[in-house]
Amino acid sequence: MPGAASVSAPPAATSAERRTLGTSVRAYVALTKPRVIELLLITTIPVMFLAADGLPSLNRVLLTFAFGWMSAGAANAVNCYIDRDIDAKMRRTRRRPLARAQVLPGRALAFGIALAVISTVGFALTVNVLSAAMSLFAILFYVFVYSLLLKRRTSQNIIWGGIAGCMPVLIGWSAVRGSVDWTPFILFGVVFLWTPPHTWTLAMRYKEDYAVAKVPMLPVVASEKRVLGESLAYTWATVACSLLLWPVAGMTPVYGAVAIVLGLVFLAEGHRLFRDVLRGVTGVHLRPMRFFHLSNVYLALLFTAVAVDPLLH
Repeated sequence: MPGAASVSAPPAATSAERRTLGTSVRAYVALTKPRVIELLLITTIPVMFLAADGLPSLNRVLLTFAFGWMSAGAANAVNCYIDRDIDAKMRRTRRRPLARAQVLPGRALAFGIALAVISTVGFALTVNVLSAAMSLFAILFYVFVYSLLLKRRTSQNIIWGGIAGCMPVLIGWSAVRGSVDWTPFILFGVVFLWTPPHTWTLAMRYKEDYAVAKVPMLPVVASEKRVLGESLAYTWATVACSLLLWPVAGMTPVYGAVAIVLGLVFLAEGHRLFRDVLRGVTGVHLRPMRFFHLSNVYLALLFTAVAVDPLLH
């Protein structure tokens, strides 16, 4: 019987080790905020098609995708380290690895720094130095300007902090061209202007969380009327900027038609929200998350049109 017990023990230990390893891997992946990265890459790859005026090099796309993922993951992992105290207080973030003590803070920080180094060196050696510099700038801006300087101090945090999320557009263009010009800066502007209403409507849903965490997002410190009024203004600016790409980049009428239709739908939802708040509708009855989800669809489809349009020339 002792012999039987000693034979059966190793498989149980191995199973436990596998569960521990799997949990650790998932925790480190979660530190990179994969869903946020997906949105960033939606804006990177289509711009490469536009920069190439057709199909970009598959090798260049894969390298940009890989190191872009690491770059964004680095910024997000360090952000998790910085925000571990407030993440534990908020419903939306309390399941993140550091909030649940699945990863030690020091290891999370080291992981983020390692990803930053690998992504920067990888971009420099396999893509080009300009893309590497822009990638590093995005990481440093997100960590030091947004996470450390702006997020907990001002309701303008997401406006200027959103610059980091616009950088993948320039990185995608420079990865193909080795330089930048007006065209990617227009798309930079689209993402920059799109970010506040996208984020503020999400923050409306979790306003109490931000208040408890003492993060002065605009919905926490301002009335719903002001939040939705400013969101509508940014929505109009986003649509106008998207149409500016048509003449500047020489896009076909297909892009123009898609940008107009998407813009009208996006604006209609923004006006619905603002109209409802003027009528006295408040709280969750405003359905701000409908605008939030629509904004994701808007950006994804607009950048899909950016990728497809060069193939139609």
